[in-house]
Order: sequence, then structure tokens, then C-alpha cells
Amino acid sequence: MGLVGPGLFLIGYNIGTGSVTTMAKAGADYGMSLFWALILSTIFTYILMVAYGQVTLVSGKTALFNIKKNIKYGKPLALYILVALIIGEVLALMGIMGITADLLQEAARLMGSDTVINTVTITIVLIVALFSLLYNGKYALFEKMLTIIVLFMGLSFLIVFFMVKPDLKEIAKGIIPTIPDKPGSFGLIAAMVGTTCSAAVFVVRRIVVREKGWGIENLKTEKRDAFVSAFMMLFLSGCIMAVAAGTLHVIGKSLENTLDLIVLFEHIGGKLAAFILIFGITSAAISTVFPIILIAPWLISDYMGKPRDIKSPMFRILGGLGLLLSLGAQFVDMRPPALMIFSQAFQACILPAVTIPILILINKESIMGKYKASKRMNIGISLVLIFGLITSYFAIADFI
Repeated sequence: MGLVGPGLFLIGYNIGTGSVTTMAKAGADYGMSLFWALILSTIFTYILMVAYGQVTLVSGKTALFNIKKNIKYGKPLALYILVALIIGEVLALMGIMGITADLLQEAARLMGSDTVINTVTITIVLIVALFSLLYNGKYALFEKMLTIIVLFMGLSFLIVFFMVKPDLKEIAKGIIPTIPDKPGSFGLIAAMVGTTCSAAVFVVRRIVVREKGWGIENLKTEKRDAFVSAFMMLFLSGCIMAVAAGTLHVIGKSLENTLDLIVLFEHIGGKLAAFILIFGITSAAISTVFPIILIAPWLISDYMGKPRDIKSPMFRILGGLGLLLSLGAQFVDMRPPALMIFSQAFQACILPAVTIPILILINKESIMGKYKASKRMNIGISLVLIFGLITSYFAIADFI
């Protein structure tokens, strides 16, 4: 647990309904032809996790505090990152709660309930339950719960993957980079990058590593933990994409609603198959909500260089406010999956803003000493920056 806690925490944060929706949409619309974007995203995610981890372990400071204190014009840059991440996460939280409410409503239908439970009621019950956990919780409790949920989520998606038995040749073809000449493909690629190579992952991971009390002597452990996290992101996201490619794409049906996939699975494998998929996606949603409701107070504490206390008034108030804002999905004229994809594409636009400062920090001798970035690390971060600029262009072009 001590070795993989942060990695599993970040898998829980990263593989949520954003990943499920985005990867399922990519698989349904384009088969496995965008698998290359997922592979690149996870490779670059690993590079930035290691880079941010190295700076944190050497300096003893978290990401935003380091940016604010050790980079010229770092204060406005850190503020921009903080505000942009919070906006992106609130949008994602609205989509997550909307999708979860739809799924639980469908689960009630599958159990033979004659009463249709209103999604607003479901969302309110979820908010109350999650806030009670936040109000009474401790970091260790959150980490243990996420670890269990992530393991169940991974098992659910793996079972579904073997039930569908997707074509391995099609998966292999997806390694070759191609961009479909269809409207929305740019935005979907940006969303895939935003949900996998998420700027929030690198900033939040630094805080999680700090919570573990790791120092420079744990550098190898941190790298191993980052690899576990990145590999599992690739594996689980790839399974989700392959499931959609082997079902919806085969019959020529796009994914406009998460329930489309549930209904299809009910036809393929009966109610049991539908329940397994609902359980997997709901687990993904819950594992994502916990870190998201903590992200605003965590980032503010990071920026100010203050201790992080989950039981403090700031954590409880901001976490509760985030949960209340998640009700917005019930009143926004946009389907939750579309809202999720929009929020993930928005996240892709923040990637260059978190790549440039780490490239500066990891090469500062006054901070890093003998642990300055190697030539290979500098090349890797530079490639991430180029990739981030390209995918930001994709996101903006699609918005326009």
C-alpha cells in the first residue's frame, strides 16, 4: 500500500467518467484508430509525473508553491493554473454527477423497479453521502477507499473486455497515428489528451506524494509508482476504447449517451453484463469525485504553502460548494457525456502551462543541485510541450 498508494489514488482520479466517456466515444466513432493518441498521452503523463515528482522530492515543496517562488512571473502563472484547473474540474464534476445519476436510474430500472427515480433526487442523495464522507474523512481513509474502488473498477472493465473479445489486429492498427477526416475528431483527440495527460494529475500528484512523507531517498519508489499509475491508465483506458470499438463501432452507432452502451450490453449479455458495466463506470465516477472535491482547497493550500487538513473549514466549505455545483448538470442544456468531453478538451489547453514551469524548475541548479534534469529528461519534457501545444490547437479549433 505504501508503494502504490499515490499511483492508485491518481488512477482513481484519472480513470473516471471523463475517461470512460471520452474513450468510449473514441472507440464508438473511430474504432481503435485513435489508440496512438492514448499511448502518447500516457507516455507523456509518465514523463511529467516523474519530473514533477523529482522537483518535489528534492525541494520539499509542492508544485504551485515552487512555481510561485522560483520562477519569474511565477505568481500570475501559478494563479492561472490554479483558477483554470478549478474551472475545468467543476465542469468535469457536473458531467460526472450527471452520468452517475443516469446510470443509477438505469440500474433501478434493471432491478425491476416500477418507480422511475428522478435524477435530481439521485444527485442530491449522492451529494449528501459524499459530503458526510468529506466532513468526517481523513486522507488515509480516502486513499484506502480509492484503492478498493479502483481495483473493483479495473476488474469490471477487464471482465467486459473479455466478454466483447475485440479484434486484436484493429488494436494494433491503432498504434499508427491517423486523424479521421470527420467533424469533431480534433476535439475528441484533445479530450483524450485532457483526460489522460491531465494538468491536474501532475499538480495533485505532488501533493499526494507530499502527504506520503516521501523524500529524495524515495526517488526510485516514486518513479516506480508513476510507472504503475501510467501503465494502468493506458491499460484501463485501452480496455474501455476496445469495448466500445467492438460493440458500438461494429454496428455503426455513435455514443451520444452513456446509457447507449448499457442498453447494448443488456442485449449482448443480459442484465448481468449491464450491471457489471454500470458497476465499473459508477466506481470510476466515485473514485474521481473524491479527488475533485478536494482539488480546490488542495491547490489553494499548495499555492499558499500551508498544511493540508481535510477537516479544516476551508476544505469542508470548498468541498461542499463543489458538490453543490455538481447539481448544475441537471439544469444545463447539454447531455452529460458532451459536457464531459468539453471539460476534458478544456483540460488539454492547460497542459502547456504546467509543462513550461517544470522544464524551468527541474533545470534550476539552486533548487535541484546534482538532481538537475538529464538530457533525456529535457528532451522528454520538450516533446510533451510540443504535444501539448498541438492538442491545445486541436481543442481551440474544435471549439471555434
